[in-house]
Amino acid sequence: MKKIGMVSLGCPKNSVDTEFLLGDLVGRGYEITPNRKEAHVLIVNTCGFIESATRESIDTILEMGRLKTEGRCERLIVTGCLSERYTEELLKEIPEIDHLLGVNQYPMIREILASEAGSRRNQVNQPPQYFEASAPRLLTTPFYSAYLKISEGCSNKCAFCIIPAMRGPMRSKPMDALLAEARKLAAKGVREFNLISQDTTMYGIDLRMKDGLARLLQELAGIDGVDWLRLLYCYPTFIHPGLIDVIAGLDKVVKYIDVPLQHIHDEMLKRMKRQETEAGVRDMIAALQAKIPGVTLRTTFITGFPGETEAHFRHLREFIREIEFDHVGVFPYSDEEGTTAFHYPDKIDRAVAEARRDELMQIQQAVSLKKNLARVGEVHPVLVEGPDESESYLVTGRLPSQAPEIDGQVFIEQSNVEAGEIVPMRITGAAGYDLIATAEAAEELTA
Repeated sequence: MKKIGMVSLGCPKNSVDTEFLLGDLVGRGYEITPNRKEAHVLIVNTCGFIESATRESIDTILEMGRLKTEGRCERLIVTGCLSERYTEELLKEIPEIDHLLGVNQYPMIREILASEAGSRRNQVNQPPQYFEASAPRLLTTPFYSAYLKISEGCSNKCAFCIIPAMRGPMRSKPMDALLAEARKLAAKGVREFNLISQDTTMYGIDLRMKDGLARLLQELAGIDGVDWLRLLYCYPTFIHPGLIDVIAGLDKVVKYIDVPLQHIHDEMLKRMKRQETEAGVRDMIAALQAKIPGVTLRTTFITGFPGETEAHFRHLREFIREIEFDHVGVFPYSDEEGTTAFHYPDKIDRAVAEARRDELMQIQQAVSLKKNLARVGEVHPVLVEGPDESESYLVTGRLPSQAPEIDGQVFIEQSNVEAGEIVPMRITGAAGYDLIATAEAAEELTA
């Protein structure tokens, strides 16, 4: 049986697709190898969201293509978002690609591997396929944590975003399938489930479900072995009182909400084709903080969007100072062909956008340090991750207020703990984004 090498790029949503693909191939007897030079077949699952992701994807494809002469690679398969966005260009400019597939076509890879090398090179325009609800999944995350992708695509029309063009309209995964997937993962030791999609709060609307996300959370919370449920990628307009009540009332739902806002000035929100207003955002934040004391709020903003004046930026800057979000990501605007904003006038110089980003992140660093220092002496549950990848003598973990990969960590000292455990720990120190804690001093759990 030929060996398969896999490279997955981009966001956690892409990673979940990769995990189902790997599970499908392993279930059919293929061997997955981390050594790309010994792989007979190389698969690259690409990202094409913004320019930097596109460059990384193309560089990776070219690198894998060289292994057709330097390694054992016989076939190079490219799939994912970049394939959807630049189908003809990839086929023309990179002849090393043997097969090009789009998103939702991952099950076709099993057919390609079983066929002769002369099968169709371009599969993107073939009808999309979907993994069966009971399809196996091979986790690429630590055994105790997993992403649960609850829907595919997006039906919002944000002016800066190419996702709907690449992944199509929002389609919710049936609840029965999600619950079956969660039960399987929990039975294998997964304790933390991070719910993801392009717009998590819209879950179930296409299935004509009322309060779909709230119902899903209630069902997931009843599964044995599930300890932490976290909401990522929530659209602010759809965080309604009923959903807030469910989040507040379920112990297994960590009090953490990721709400990408992108901007706060009404003129910029309108240009971005966002549905919310500043008043609506403020009401949403006030409702969350009133119903869920101590709720952790994460958000993202874009600087340098076409037409963003210095006054718009100052307004955003003061908003960040006032609200004091727990976690903030800031990204300079990326001018992407195929989006509405690509045709906007009044483009902002890249250096200005980056300077504005840096200024906001400097403000946020001070806010994060202030919040972390306030935790010193408190006791919180910590999900132990194990030895740090770069410094093996350090053991790391995360609070419920820290999502994997994007937020800070807890550095654990003087503690005999194992990866995957959730242990009450006393916070003993703080840095800009990270904390120091010990389990030995924790006498009670006060999350």
